[in-house]
Amino acid sequence: MMESPKQTARVAGALYLLVVLSGLFSLMYVPKQLSDWNNPEQMISNIIAHETLFRLGIFVAFFGYLFFGLLPLVLYKLLSPVNKMQAILMVSFAVLSVPISLTNILHKFAVLTLLSNANYLNGVDVAQVHTQILLHLDYYGNGNLLASIFWGLWLFPFGYLVYKSGFLPKAIGVFLMFGCFGYLINFIGNFFFTDYEGSVLSKAITVPGSLGEIGICLWLLIMGVKEKP
Repeated sequence: MMESPKQTARVAGALYLLVVLSGLFSLMYVPKQLSDWNNPEQMISNIIAHETLFRLGIFVAFFGYLFFGLLPLVLYKLLSPVNKMQAILMVSFAVLSVPISLTNILHKFAVLTLLSNANYLNGVDVAQVHTQILLHLDYYGNGNLLASIFWGLWLFPFGYLVYKSGFLPKAIGVFLMFGCFGYLINFIGNFFFTDYEGSVLSKAITVPGSLGEIGICLWLLIMGVKEKP
């Protein structure tokens, strides 16, 4: 029995919700509780004191990226009749980010290894271990910055398809397309300017994309799509 477009939309909405919730937890909540780059030693102490939360962040992120790999495939089924080439671009950009993101998680596993007090680390100076931990956390941040290029690029064809579909709100499609440029501007800003992350622009530029992604997630999950007679 074939799924109707409304059923496909709701599956996509459910996957999107899992992606959003896992991202909020692993990329926002956990770092907010543990990270403090103004006081690196305190940050390491936070991770040691809340290792379970650190591990849970890794666990949730892993499944979040798997859900993100499945999401564009379901959206392709829903949106490819609108424009097949744009749908292929949407899937390609999204799926390309997944191996980058999953490989990047290895830096957090490296942090756990360095904190494990394994026998082969007994002769290593504590300061050196802490330096290695900070390096891996920095590498992890750089990996997320690289992945964010694709987190942005997939939103443009996705937004275009939503805008042109006729069965999803055009305004959400516009927000999604703006979201693409938000990610790319943030990548360029962080790459070239050391103080960019704390700027007003870095926060404001992500608002349209966030509205678009949360909007399409809830619309697909609750409203589905208007089925043509």
